[in-house]
Amino acid sequence: MVRMSADERRESVIRAAMSEFARGGYHGTSTEAIAKRVGVSQPYLFRLFPGKKAIFLAAAERCVEDTIHTFEEAAKGLEGEEALHAMANAYVTVIAERPERLMMQMQTYVAVAAAEEEGDHAFGESVRAGWMRLWDVHLPLGADVNETTTFMAYGMLINCLVAMGFPPEHRVWEGLYPSARVTGRLEK
Repeated sequence: MVRMSADERRESVIRAAMSEFARGGYHGTSTEAIAKRVGVSQPYLFRLFPGKKAIFLAAAERCVEDTIHTFEEAAKGLEGEEALHAMANAYVTVIAERPERLMMQMQTYVAVAAAEEEGDHAFGESVRAGWMRLWDVHLPLGADVNETTTFMAYGMLINCLVAMGFPPEHRVWEGLYPSARVTGRLEK
């Protein structure tokens, strides 16, 4: 059996944490469940990360980085409307094929709101910094702030519609531009 390096093990913890937190949220997920999914002990988990909050923030960060990568790959060599539609199509495809990415995003927003309510503003600062990196992906394509706002608003609407389980043929999808519609990609 090949032994994993600490970096490889850390990566496996982040991926496992994304899946576990996507299902159970921050407060509903135990570090024991994450350790079990990875096949390590909790003490080993805490050698890689100082605590549950650090694991959650690493998973949230990875979720943002994965989305940025999805956008950048989709828009490579494209500009303007062509890039916008390619990014929208790629995003809808990813959340249809990997629903844990969408659920991790949604859980992240809930966790930030709960942390803010409890007076923990540092938690939200980290997540907001990731959101701003995501926001800034659209601007180099020649978009202005209004176009970026619209693009991100459509993305959040798509997140909510998918999370609520609206089927692809439902009328709520009709107002979205064609590349942002789920049309059959969410059929199970």
